[in-house]
Amino acid sequence: MTTEDASPQLTWTEEGEPRSGRFGDVYFSRDDGLAETRAVFLQGCGLPEAWAGRRSFTVAELGFGTGLNIAALLDLWRRTRPQEGRLHVFSIEGFPLSAQEAGRALANWPEVGEAASALIQAWPAPTPGFHRIDLPEHHAVLDLAVGDAAWALEAWWGQADAWFLDGFSPALNPGMWSPQVLDLIQARSAPGARVATFTVAGAVRRGLAERGFVVDKRPGHGRKRERLEARLPGRATPQIPARGSRSSARAWRGPRPRGRWRRQASSRW
Repeated sequence: MTTEDASPQLTWTEEGEPRSGRFGDVYFSRDDGLAETRAVFLQGCGLPEAWAGRRSFTVAELGFGTGLNIAALLDLWRRTRPQEGRLHVFSIEGFPLSAQEAGRALANWPEVGEAASALIQAWPAPTPGFHRIDLPEHHAVLDLAVGDAAWALEAWWGQADAWFLDGFSPALNPGMWSPQVLDLIQARSAPGARVATFTVAGAVRRGLAERGFVVDKRPGHGRKRERLEARLPGRATPQIPARGSRSSARAWRGPRPRGRWRRQASSRW
């Protein structure tokens, strides 16, 4: 895939909302985009309660977009993380924005400005492959995969405690919601993993249920009447290595994807 092929064909509405010309939809509403992210994805995955007492926590996302979900996640993590807690984020984007475009979009939300600034400063080039972004001020690391969702999930060997499914709707972007992708979501989920998404499409509901998730419709946010929450049965039983051990230093940084990857910022840990 070339850089040109991977363009989101970004335009801006009169209201200042970023819009993907490729998929014919906006990334978020300028009026309530951050509130929607917090309601649909953070609260939908039971955060911050789900990471209480955890030494490490992994969030996976389909649809990195402007980075708004991850900026909101990092802001919440910084304010509520467990003592010595470390966050690993794995996100996938097939059609990445530039740092300048993302910065313009995220400027709408000064409430998460510190986290947004950290992301923008380490924003990767739109090169297909894996990009590792160290975020030491937030006690977090982000692995961003630029490319097809199924390919990226096949290469990743982590286990997510929470999923943000934020690709454009199944009608506009069916590849992000394919049976193969749903299979991989199930395979890459830790026991008790939570899933949150804005869509209530029947194929998504059935697909998650067929893969063992307990699926519930919840009241939507703003003009969206409903949204989905799902949970994989089981109880999270994270291994907590002894403090200072070599295994502990590796575990919280999160597993790297198999194959070629690029580091975007130097670690200070």
